[in-house]
Amino acid sequence: MNMRISMDELINAVCLHMAMRRQVQPTDVQVELCWDEEHGFTAEVWIHGRQQYLVETNLLEAVEQYVYKEYGQRVFRHQITLDVDDEIWADIDTSQ
Repeated sequence: MNMRISMDELINAVCLHMAMRRQVQPTDVQVELCWDEEHGFTAEVWIHGRQQYLVETNLLEAVEQYVYKEYGQRVFRHQITLDVDDEIWADIDTSQ
C-alpha cells in the first residue's frame, strides 16, 4: 500500500516540524518548497523574519513526523520518495 502526501501537506509537515524545533506556533512559520538539479529538494523557511534553508534530509524528517502524528503510521526515510511535476509531493511505501 502506498500513501501520497500533497504539496500542501508537505508544507504543513515542515511548518509543524520547524515550529516544534524552534518552539513557536506553526502559524509563525512560512515555507517555500524548491527543487533544482544542483541541490535537489530544499525548502526556504522564514520564522519571525529569519530565513533558513532545509535540505532533503530535513524534509524527509518532517514527513516522518507528520505521517506519525497525523496518520498514526511509523515510516522511515527509505520509504519516502519526493517527486516533482507541477508541484512537489511525497510518495510513501507503507508496505515495507
